[in-house]
Amino acid sequence: MTVIRLTDPPCDVRLVHNPRARRFTLRLDSAGEGAVLTAPPSVPEAEMRAFLDRHIGWLDKALAKRPPMVTVGDGVEIPIDGRDVRIIVREGPRRAPVLKDDDLVLQGTGAEGARIAAWLRMRARDALMPAARGYARELGRPIARIALRDTTSRWGSCSSKGTLSFSWRLAMAPPEVLDYVAAHEAAHLVEMNHSDRFWSLVERLMPDYATHRNWLKREGRRLHAYRF
Repeated sequence: MTVIRLTDPPCDVRLVHNPRARRFTLRLDSAGEGAVLTAPPSVPEAEMRAFLDRHIGWLDKALAKRPPMVTVGDGVEIPIDGRDVRIIVREGPRRAPVLKDDDLVLQGTGAEGARIAAWLRMRARDALMPAARGYARELGRPIARIALRDTTSRWGSCSSKGTLSFSWRLAMAPPEVLDYVAAHEAAHLVEMNHSDRFWSLVERLMPDYATHRNWLKREGRRLHAYRF
């Protein structure tokens, strides 16, 4: 893998060959402050660099719109269920975070980010598992397994073996948005594509899905701006 270090705009761009890619894709790397340029495996690196040169303007504008990265800790506000709450760290024996009105109280110092991430993961699991299973039952399809990850390029996925995977950062999104992603991935148990038939299934499960899909497009990047 090659990394190109740009100075204008200041950004590291990873060049990646993907055997499933059919075209060039340039996107910001949600896990950091760089970008990723993906191409089919047969494309020469020189051609990838030329593509990047032609799209520097887009990259510059996209980086300007990216929310600043925030390290999670005492006094920092983070979204939970779509609303901002302030983290309050108190002295004492370590205990699990407790959500009280607009505060997330964390007793005990040290590893605050990791502890809050684990708590968010549990909240995501407790919401996504029943939602996904409910939609799968409605479609008459079994789920082999449900996994939670900190994915950077997608909010959910469905494997050909029936495993549904979700980003635990959905715990920070409004509940109806999390519910939409559960419906979206459950629909892939029937249609492993994004055809008209697929979107008809999603609409059957959630008639107002477009509103929640648009929220993710508009606000989702912010959920990746937190370092835990």
